[in-house]
Amino acid sequence: MAAWLEQVQDNPTWLFTLIVALVAALGATVVHVTLRALLKRMTRTSVVMRSMLDRTERAAAVTLPLLAMQVVFGSAPDNLASIGFVRHTAGLLLIAAVTWLLLEAIDGLANGVIENNPRTVEDNLQARRIETQTRVLSRSAMVLVLIAGIAIGLMTFPGARQLGASLLASAGVLGLVAGLAARPIFSNLIAGVQLALAQPIRIDDVLIVKGEWGRVEEITGTYVVLRIWDERRLIIPLQWFIENPFENWTRTGSNILGTVFLYLDYATPLEALRAEAKRLVEAAPEWDGRVFVVQVTDTTERCIQVRVLVSAADSGKAFDLRCRVREGLVAFLAREHPQALPVVRNFNEIREAQTT
Repeated sequence: MAAWLEQVQDNPTWLFTLIVALVAALGATVVHVTLRALLKRMTRTSVVMRSMLDRTERAAAVTLPLLAMQVVFGSAPDNLASIGFVRHTAGLLLIAAVTWLLLEAIDGLANGVIENNPRTVEDNLQARRIETQTRVLSRSAMVLVLIAGIAIGLMTFPGARQLGASLLASAGVLGLVAGLAARPIFSNLIAGVQLALAQPIRIDDVLIVKGEWGRVEEITGTYVVLRIWDERRLIIPLQWFIENPFENWTRTGSNILGTVFLYLDYATPLEALRAEAKRLVEAAPEWDGRVFVVQVTDTTERCIQVRVLVSAADSGKAFDLRCRVREGLVAFLAREHPQALPVVRNFNEIREAQTT
C-alpha cells in the first residue's frame, strides 16, 4: 500500500484520476441527497415507497459514490500502475453495495406492504394472507439475491472461473453430491413458495401441530415459528407442512366453536341446567352470539354426558368462554342440585332396598 501511494504521488496521471474519482463520489453523494429529498416529497403519501426509501438510505448512500468511482477508474488509462487491482477492488465493493441495496429494497417493499395491510383490525384474514405471502416471498427473493451477489463477486476472480469450469467438467459425481447436500435448502425454499401461494398457513393462524396448540408467530425462508400457549416456541421446517397433515383452526376465518362436556347423574334437571347455561353464556363477553346448544350426547350405565356448544370470535376467547361456562355450571349444580353430580351406586344394595 505504501509503495502504491508513492507511485500515486510520483505519477500526475494517478493523482489526477484520484482527484476526479473523489469529485465524482462527492457529486454522487450530492445527487443522492437531492434525489432522496425529492422522492420523499413525491411519495410522502405512499407507505410502500416511504418504507423502501427509509430502508435503502444507507445502502444507496454507499452505492452511488462507488458507482461514480468505478466509472472514473474504468475510464482511466490502462497503463497506470495497479489500475487493474483498483478496478477489481472497486468492482467488488460495488457488487457488495448493489447486493446490499437490493436486499434493503426488498425488505423495505415487504415492510411497506405489511404496514399498508395491518392485522390489528377485527377481521384480519386478508391482512394475514398478504403478510404471509409478502414475508415468505420477500425472504426467498433475498436469499436468491444474496446467492447471486456472492456468485457474481466470485466470478470476478480468474481462479474462481477456472474452478467453476473444472467443476462443470466433472459435474457427474460432484453434481450428485452437491444436489444431495443442498436438497434440504432447496426443498424448504420451494416449500416456502408453495406455502406463500397456496397458503395452508398464515401469520397468526391457530394450528395444532404434533398435539401442540399455538399461533404462527413467524414464517422464515426455511422454518415456521409456532408460539405455544405457554410461551414456548416450536420450530418446524417448511417442508414438514407440505408432507404432513395438521389442524388449522383459522383457515377460513377466526370464528370457532367450543364445547364443554359435563358427566352428570341421571337425576339432573336438564331444563334448569339449560337455563343456567344460557344465562352464563349470554352474560359472557367472549360469546359472539352465533351458537348456543345444550344437549345430552351420550349415556352410560353410570352417568349421562351433557355437551354445551358455544361460539366465539377466536380460539383464545373460545377457550376462556369454555372455562367460564364449565366453572359456572359446576358451581350451580353443587349449590342448587347436588344430586345431579355423578355418584357410584351399588346396584345390589338398590335391589335389596327395593325388595324390603
